[in-house]
Formats: sequence, structure tokens, C-alpha cells
Amino acid sequence: MDLNNKVAIVTGASKGIGRSISIFLAKQGVKVVLAARTKEKLEETQNIITSFKGTSIIVPTDISKDNEIINLFKITKKEFGRLDILINNAGTVVRGKLVDFSTNDYDKIMNVNLKGVFICCQQALKIMISQKSGFIINIGSNIVFKNYPEQGVYAASKHGIVGITKTIANEVQHYGIHTALIHPGAADTELISQARPDLGRSALIPPDDIAKTVLYMLQLSDNSWVDEIYLRRRTAKPS
Repeated sequence: MDLNNKVAIVTGASKGIGRSISIFLAKQGVKVVLAARTKEKLEETQNIITSFKGTSIIVPTDISKDNEIINLFKITKKEFGRLDILINNAGTVVRGKLVDFSTNDYDKIMNVNLKGVFICCQQALKIMISQKSGFIINIGSNIVFKNYPEQGVYAASKHGIVGITKTIANEVQHYGIHTALIHPGAADTELISQARPDLGRSALIPPDDIAKTVLYMLQLSDNSWVDEIYLRRRTAKPS
């Protein structure tokens, strides 16, 4: 697909994987809607995009809040008239043994990682179905293949994303809409310091590698699609 002048929403675009994906898309001529909670961090991403004359707008959004997600898609439709690509990247993690895990922390993880993805997909489809075209790429996790202690609720949220993504794929393919999953292993982001504090930074996956994987999917010919990619650290054991 030729990405020039396409419109994309990237959640969690203020740093890490989301920032890399936003920059890589903008370099291909995509008009990127940058969504995350922190406006100042979003402005840093936008400044990088502006430096090479890319196009982006900022919509501060808390992905755990339904009304803010709805506003994100409303602004995107008003500004650009369409939506071609949704990258659900925003996520959070809280470690803890299941026996002690609080319902507040459970809700925090599920509201961002699962309910937020669900509502973003729902809002995107309302635009994409009428267009009869669109791409949704959800950023999962290698935890759906490898479970770790004290990450049970995080794992549950990511398994839920798999279910949502694969269901949508079957429901909307006939509209010309395609969905996919990317499951990164430990990436060099702030989140990994909470999820896997045991790992040294030198072994982590650069966020740019995940951005390149997104581009690989989107730049395939009109006859090809990839449903799911698992991207692991070279030093990690194969699944």
C-alpha cells in the first residue's frame, strides 16, 4: 500500500514504541494523529515529525476513559475526513501476585490494555466500514506465548487483545478492513523497567524495530496480509 496521505491514529504516541511508529509513519507521508495523556511528551514527538516536514496533530487522550477516546476519533474525522490506520499501542503494567492483586490495579490494567483497545477498535470501525477500507494493528505482547510470575493480569489483558483482534478480522474483512497483531518481546521502553526489571538494556528490542514491523505489514501488496507477528529478543529462548 502507498502510505502517502493516509491518516493514522497512534495511541501511546508520546514515547517509546508509539513515538517510533508515529515517526516512521510520518516519514512515509502519513498524517499522524498523536494520542496519549501527556501533552508535553506528545509535543516532543510532534516536533520530531515537524523537523522533517511531516504532518501530525496532537489529541491528548486518556485511553482508560471512554469519552476521551470518542473525542479522539471525532477530532480525527473532523480534521481529515477519514481514518486509514489505527495503531493500538498504549498500555500499562502493574506487577503482583494474583493472590494479593488489588481490584483497583486490575481495573487500571484492563481499562487501558483491553477496554481501551476495544473502544478504539469500535470507533475506528464506525469510520472504516463506511469507507470500505482500513487497517488496525494492535500491539500485543510475547506474554501470550510465555507467562511470567506476577504478570497474570497483564497477561490476561494481552490475551484479550488477541481475542478481539481475531474476531474483528473475521467480522470486517469483507469490508476491506484488515487487522493484525504484533507481539513484541522486551522492548527498550519505560514500561519494561516495571515488567522485566531483571533484563539488561543492551539485550532489549529497539522500538524502531517494532515500527519497521508495522511498516512491513502496511507496505505489503494488495494481495498479501500478515495476521500476527511475534518479535522476540535474540537472546530470548524461542517459543
